[in-house]
Amino acid sequence: MKSHVRSSHLAKLDPLKLILTIKPLGSGGGATLGGGELPNWRGEKQYSGLYCWSIGPSVASGGALTEGLWYHMGENMALVLAISEGGFWWKRSFAESILAWKVKLVPVPATVTVFTVSKTLEQGATKILYKWQQVADKLDEDLFIRVIIQLANAGPKGKKTVTTSYNALFLGDSERLLQVIHKRFPELGLTRNDCIETSWIRSVLYFAGYPNNTEPEILLDVQSLGKNYFKAKLDFVQEPVPETVIEGLWKMVLEEDIPIILWNPYGGIMSKISEAEIAFPHRKGNIFTIQYMNAWKDGDEKNATKHIGWIRRLYDYMTPYVSMFPRAAYVNYRDLDLGINKKFNTSYTEASAWGTKYFKDNFNRLVRVKIKVDPDNIFRHEQSIPPVPLELEHSTA
Repeated sequence: MKSHVRSSHLAKLDPLKLILTIKPLGSGGGATLGGGELPNWRGEKQYSGLYCWSIGPSVASGGALTEGLWYHMGENMALVLAISEGGFWWKRSFAESILAWKVKLVPVPATVTVFTVSKTLEQGATKILYKWQQVADKLDEDLFIRVIIQLANAGPKGKKTVTTSYNALFLGDSERLLQVIHKRFPELGLTRNDCIETSWIRSVLYFAGYPNNTEPEILLDVQSLGKNYFKAKLDFVQEPVPETVIEGLWKMVLEEDIPIILWNPYGGIMSKISEAEIAFPHRKGNIFTIQYMNAWKDGDEKNATKHIGWIRRLYDYMTPYVSMFPRAAYVNYRDLDLGINKKFNTSYTEASAWGTKYFKDNFNRLVRVKIKVDPDNIFRHEQSIPPVPLELEHSTA
C-alpha cells in the first residue's frame, strides 16, 4: 500500500544500545523486531532471559508498536501494547510523527520449548482442531499454540490433503510443557520427541523457518527474499467454529493452489486490557483470529482474479461464524475490500466502513485526534483516518 507522505529513511535510524536490565530501552523508529536493531539477542550468552518480540522478525518496530502487533511469548505476553501512558494514546495512532520508542523488556527463562505437531484429515484433524478452539485461549499463560493450515501430499498414496500444524512456544522446559498439554489438550498427542528445548532468540529463528544451525546474526539481514503475490483477510472468532463448518472449510482449501490459513489464539493479558486503553480494541471475548491467505508466483491479471476470488468466497463462507456488528478486522492486515478513501475528501460515513472494523468505538476518538494533529490530511493512504470537517466533530463524539 502506498503512502502519500512517507517518513524518510526510518530504517536507517540509529538504535540505542541495549540496557541489560528489565527497564525501558530506546529503539529507533525504523528498527526491526527480530534483529539486533531492537535488541533481541545481543548479549545472548550472558543474558538469555531478556528477549522478547514477534513471530515476524522483519517487521518494523514502529508499525508494531502503533498498530497492535501481537506476540507469541505465551498468553501472558500476547500483546506488548498492554501498557500505555495516558497522554500517549493518540501518538500510537499516528506513527508518522514518532522517531523513537522506549520499550520495557520482559524476563523470559533461559530455556524455552518449541514444537510443531501436524495432523492430516486422515489423522482426525477436524476433531483435534475443534478441541483446540475449546482450550486455545485458556491454556497456561506461558504457552502459545497457533495452527497453520495448508496443503500437503501426505494423504494415502501421496494424495493431496489438508494438514493442520500446531506450532508452539512454551516459556519453560519440556517436562512442564508435557504436563500442561497432557492435562488440557491430550488430543494433540504431544511427545517428548516432538519438543525442542532452546533459547528465546533461537525460538525466533525456529518460528521464522530458519534451519536449526542458523546463527542469530541472520536476523540483521533485512534484504527482501524475493517478489510474490498474495491476498490476505482476517477475522476475529468469539464462538467455536462447528465441526461441520470446518469440514466445509477443508473442501474450499483443497480447491486452491497455495492456501495458508492461520488460527492464532487470544486470551491471557489480551482479555485483561480495556478496549479503550489504546487504539487497538480487540480484547475480551475473542477466542482466536483466522488469517486467510493465498499466494501465486506471477502477475498475470487473470490468475490474480482467480486467487482473489477464492479468498473472497472463503471469507463469505465464514461470515456466520465470526465476529459481528462490526465484523472486526486487524489494522496491520490491511484489507482494501473493506473500502478505500477517495483521493482527497472521504466522509466520516464512508471511512466508518473500515474504521469501525479496525478500531471499533475507538475510531471516533481517532477522528477527533486527526482533526487536531493533521487537519489538512497530509499523512494519508487508502485507509487512513480522515479529517472530518470541524462542523461534524461533535457528531463523531
